[in-house]
Amino acid sequence: MSPTPKQGTMPKLKSVESALELLQAAAAEIEKESETKCESLRGNRNRQQGVIQHKILEVAKQVERQLDGELEALENLDIDDIEKLREKRLQKMKKVHQQKQAWLGAGHGEYSEIPDEKDFFDMSKKSKNIVCLFYKDGSPRCKIADHHLQILAKKHVEARFCKLNVERCPCLTEHLGIKIIPTIALISDSKTKDYIVGLTDLRNCDDFSTEMMQWRIAQCGAISYTGDLLNPPKKGKKPSHLLFGNKKSKTIRGRTNSDDSGSDNE
Repeated sequence: MSPTPKQGTMPKLKSVESALELLQAAAAEIEKESETKCESLRGNRNRQQGVIQHKILEVAKQVERQLDGELEALENLDIDDIEKLREKRLQKMKKVHQQKQAWLGAGHGEYSEIPDEKDFFDMSKKSKNIVCLFYKDGSPRCKIADHHLQILAKKHVEARFCKLNVERCPCLTEHLGIKIIPTIALISDSKTKDYIVGLTDLRNCDDFSTEMMQWRIAQCGAISYTGDLLNPPKKGKKPSHLLFGNKKSKTIRGRTNSDDSGSDNE
């Protein structure tokens, strides 16, 4: 009589056939367990999809109820209600028109040269948002930036677009910490909110689009933008330099503002 194998040990195999049988049995058991796990995963995925579909249906029903309510309210409007809505709309349009005229009167809608530092300070009192190119004659990249800003100035009358020759305004240039040309200063409420230094933030190339420049300026709220602020307008690697240093920003009068991003003096 063969001795009983100790617990935890494999019985001795009598032939190659019995070894194959054991391997096949083990493989079948593993396959069965895998199928069970796959079924469980499929079940979980189906349940998740069911929950998502239920949520979407609930949101759709809520939107539908809201639209039905608005349509019902419109159907029940009388002449006085319609007149009030019309008047409200006209007042809003009038306010928008007045604001646009005020901007145009302050030099918005044009891309102009600022001759000296005094004119720069006077301009900052009249315009809340300023996009100013600090340039130097003979710089090819300054001409590239100049081209795009001239286009954007006509499109975004909510901001004042201008340029300033650093050789004519050395004190202001030094005060704002501008060392790389071209640099575009983005100013709001007389405070430098951000800088576009060189073309580093514009894919560091010369053939970027005007839309790319527009997207980059909009990052700090200097202009209105209806696109996706998180992603640039064209495919490709997102500019890596979107948080602009840790230095305190300066007001154009010389005070520091610890709440704003500082200049990037690379």
